[in-house]
Amino acid sequence: MRIDLTGRTALVTASTQGIGSAIAAGLAAAGARVGVNGRDKGKLDEAVRRLREKVPGGDFVAINANVVSEEDAARAVDALPEVDILINNLGVYGFQDPLAITDEDWRRYFEVNVLAAVRLTRAYLPRMIEQGWGRIQYISSESSVAIPAEMIHYGMTKTSLLAVGRGFAKAAAGTGVTVNSVLAGPTHTAGVEDFVYDLVGRGKPWPEAERIFMKEHRPQSLLRRLIAPEEIANMSVYLSSDQASATTGGAVRVDGGVVDAIIP
Repeated sequence: MRIDLTGRTALVTASTQGIGSAIAAGLAAAGARVGVNGRDKGKLDEAVRRLREKVPGGDFVAINANVVSEEDAARAVDALPEVDILINNLGVYGFQDPLAITDEDWRRYFEVNVLAAVRLTRAYLPRMIEQGWGRIQYISSESSVAIPAEMIHYGMTKTSLLAVGRGFAKAAAGTGVTVNSVLAGPTHTAGVEDFVYDLVGRGKPWPEAERIFMKEHRPQSLLRRLIAPEEIANMSVYLSSDQASATTGGAVRVDGGVVDAIIP
């Protein structure tokens, strides 16, 4: 299968590292012009430099904005007004005693993980519908259907994204625009390494820490390892393509078999 996104413009939120960076690289390698987003200009510039090294000839545009802010989100849209592919990757996570999660924490997780994505969808979906083609994705998580006891607030927001994705897919029904959620499983990023060490204890070699984490905290994984960001990106790039034209309103799993169900 050859995926060709030549002539398409994409925006990937929070794409200076991890899954977002891998998706940006994958889209650019397929020919898309890619808006790389980050709130720290120094980190953003460095991320774009790394991406250009990784994808020689790739067309990357730096979008310096904290899209959780209404003002910054509007500035991002002004900087990249015509987007064919919107990947809502921005998210925060962390473990916390369920009874210690404050109202402020609940609001913050919702505003970052859900509302920012809804705001950008409102901005870009009308033009996609008008032109008769578009792709919107919400990078959700296996935690949306297998709520972790150590981060209920995170799981709640990822469940919300499934509802948001299904709802906007209905709003775009019959228009040529597809809207999907991607259920990403536990993925090996720098942030997840810190998260794993916080759970299993510092001072262990990484392979041992990963093994303990998968055994004790994600024992239902059939992969028995963390997923590489590029493995998530492969699914995202496919869902961005013409080949995925009949996949919409879905919760597509790249979870390593963590969700113990035939249908999510």
